Amino acid sequence: MPGIAKGNEKRPAQADAHHAERLWLDPRDGVVAQLDAVFQRHGVHPAHVVVLVPYAQLLPIARGYWARRHPDGFAPRFETTTSWSTALGAAPPSGLDVTGDIAHDALTAQTLLERAGLADQAAVLAPAVVEAAQQLHRVVCAHAPDRREAWGQKAREAVAFDAGAAVLAYEAAAQRIALEWALASGCHSDLLFSPAARAGGVRCLVVLEGLREEPLAEALAQHWATVEGVCPVERIRLNPDAMPAAAARLHACADAEDEAERAAACVLARVAEGAVPVALVAIDRALTRRIGALLSSRGLVLRDESGWKLSTTRAAADVMAALRACSRQASADDVLDWLKSAPALRGGLLRQLEAALRRDGVRLWRSWRPPRTEGLDALREFAERIDGLRATMQSSRPLAAWIGALRGLLQAGGRWESLTTDAAGGKLVATLRLDDGAAERFTAELAEGMWAERGMGLSDFTAWVNRGLEAVSFLPEARWQTVAAQVLVLPLTSLLARPVGAVVLPGCDEVRLPAAPEPPGEWTAAQRAALGLPTREILQTETAQAWKQALLAPSVDLLWRAGDAGGEPLLASPLVLALRSRAGAAVPGDDPRERRSVALAPTVPPLPRGDALPVARLSASAYEDLRKCPYRFFALRQLGLQEADELDAEVDKRDFGIWLHAVLRSFHEGLAADPCDDAHERRARLDAAADEATRRQGLAPEEFLPFAASWPQVRDGYLAWLAGHEAAGLRFDRAESWHDQPLGPVALVGQIDRLDKRAEGLLVIDYKTESLATSRDRVKNPSEDTQLAFYAALVPDDTLRAAYVNVGERGETQFVEQPDVVAARDALVEGILSDLGRIAEGQAMPALGEGAVCDWCAARGLCRKDFWM
Repeated sequence: MPGIAKGNEKRPAQADAHHAERLWLDPRDGVVAQLDAVFQRHGVHPAHVVVLVPYAQLLPIARGYWARRHPDGFAPRFETTTSWSTALGAAPPSGLDVTGDIAHDALTAQTLLERAGLADQAAVLAPAVVEAAQQLHRVVCAHAPDRREAWGQKAREAVAFDAGAAVLAYEAAAQRIALEWALASGCHSDLLFSPAARAGGVRCLVVLEGLREEPLAEALAQHWATVEGVCPVERIRLNPDAMPAAAARLHACADAEDEAERAAACVLARVAEGAVPVALVAIDRALTRRIGALLSSRGLVLRDESGWKLSTTRAAADVMAALRACSRQASADDVLDWLKSAPALRGGLLRQLEAALRRDGVRLWRSWRPPRTEGLDALREFAERIDGLRATMQSSRPLAAWIGALRGLLQAGGRWESLTTDAAGGKLVATLRLDDGAAERFTAELAEGMWAERGMGLSDFTAWVNRGLEAVSFLPEARWQTVAAQVLVLPLTSLLARPVGAVVLPGCDEVRLPAAPEPPGEWTAAQRAALGLPTREILQTETAQAWKQALLAPSVDLLWRAGDAGGEPLLASPLVLALRSRAGAAVPGDDPRERRSVALAPTVPPLPRGDALPVARLSASAYEDLRKCPYRFFALRQLGLQEADELDAEVDKRDFGIWLHAVLRSFHEGLAADPCDDAHERRARLDAAADEATRRQGLAPEEFLPFAASWPQVRDGYLAWLAGHEAAGLRFDRAESWHDQPLGPVALVGQIDRLDKRAEGLLVIDYKTESLATSRDRVKNPSEDTQLAFYAALVPDDTLRAAYVNVGERGETQFVEQPDVVAARDALVEGILSDLGRIAEGQAMPALGEGAVCDWCAARGLCRKDFWM
């Protein structure tokens, strides 16, 4: 079978220099040589020059290459527009400014929407306003301050509301609000257009051009070139035309797991060859994380420059679990999920609590209280402690108070200390302002937006937390500039001018790597062009340029999957198809995974013995298990192994059956105590019994709605059948009666749904809500009908009758009788004695593995049927 290739145990040597080395250090056309020429041409000292690079990760690389060529002397100032403005002392955004921080901007957006008369739509429109405002603010900052008003007028025309498109009125309003918000916000770039940017003797500006034109850098270049007395501006391309060093290797994979394994094997193979660092391009984050896990298990050092959403970390999951558990509508599973992530609340009492909740089938936490019986005092105190903690998160309060309450909840659960010492937890604490004093400072920033004292409910606060965690990226290694690594995880666009030994690019299918990516935001093509936002054509060009840069690496592996999780076939990306069509540009890649020979170890059906586990009590369902599969009886009944029931499952047919049994029992017991023949009165009593059963079982109306809708038909059909049943001389005797009947060494036990009296004896009734055909199939062969025959064995009466009463959801109740139940009972009793005797003698209890009984068997994972040879 294929396995992941082994990496080299020794630290691999640096790969041979590829085009990035030549790009920077070529003595004639390299970037460093071109910078030297600029300095000589304009007679400026390197220390008086600012060199703008297209993205931050290039800063240490550019400085390193300059130092290699000029180990002594001064270096120019390599900056990004952000680092430059920060160095100049640009004030951070505050108040109602667009900040780029979703936790801040989401609240500001709601304030602006409310001021615009859209309070009812604020919660829905706020995310769209934030997204649009952040996009537009970047465009605003890319204009010189004296040109922003003119751009704003054109932008207002671009987003003007078309009265004929009333259906999009709210969307248009959101765009207009976002535009005005962006125009009114301060810009960090203002200092770059001011004389302060030339402080310190800056006499020349050099722009290193990336994959596409960077609007702010271009605006600065134009501004500095046109203002009198300002130093000259030069541009140097970082993506010159070049030919790939070698043909790319193509790997078509079967599915996502195959793609992850093969990509990891490719990385390990390149590391073993010494082609480091290997660039692992992150196109699909889920796929990349799987590959990263495989590589980390082999001891490779990874540096992740793309990160992943903070909301996907363990720290964020624990915080969201705590908030969900505090909701008034929290399910029992929600509360258990929180308790299991809270160290101070875990332990024996939690296990006891979970067992009680699953035993009672509790779905909503609020519907359960520990029984006041002896020996459960500790469990009751534990439940009260949980409710006390949940109560601290119930009432409405200002945002700062919510932040403090969340911190208190985390501290009470014992999660706070581990949160603050974890890298992802520290990022979460900073994002949500949970550290000392941060909440107060944050609230002061929002005072202008009326959020300082405004009350929020738990649901609003939870939504705010969730939006903040979804919008923030977490980088597992913050010191990416200096940490040496064998593998770099980075976006495709970050390969520009990077010296890497090899590129492994998984996710090259038509969905994850389209030739023309969809631009973000709800803008039309005309609006994008008018506003200066990236268009599909610009993104297509950028993707093509980034793809071209990736292919320049000394070694390139391209991987894609042939099918998605849903079974839909996938083609390779159009970029891969175009590459494959060029002669010599690509070759089929060999699978680098090692082949391992695994000795055949067939799994045989188990043959346990049950004589050491004597059967003292036997129910109808237990004996049904024995008849269908002896191993199932051994595992589930003799060993007592059981599945943990789901607490938060949707209301289904089984729940309806339990509910109907409770309704009919209550109705008939009330009718027996106070007889009534009036049809209207009986209907009212049956409805009252239904309401009471719904309340007792804690069934939410919206969840029980499908069954509640059919109840009038069920009720009327049952009452019509009951009238005919009673007219035949049968009368209700008792419901859900417990019976214990000795039979040799075993006691037959069970609860009979209903017993009716008739002139000749008793009638055993078992309610069914299944299809009528299924009920009729049960009685076709008396020897195969375990249930009625077993119930008959519980009642010492040789004249009894037995039947299923099929209560149909379509309004028809049918009587399905077992015609010869006494004979079936006698045969069943004989079979029970024979089967239990063979178990006591130590005969094997095989797993039969036949029929539909295996489809939903809880013991299937134990008998290993799926692995039998």
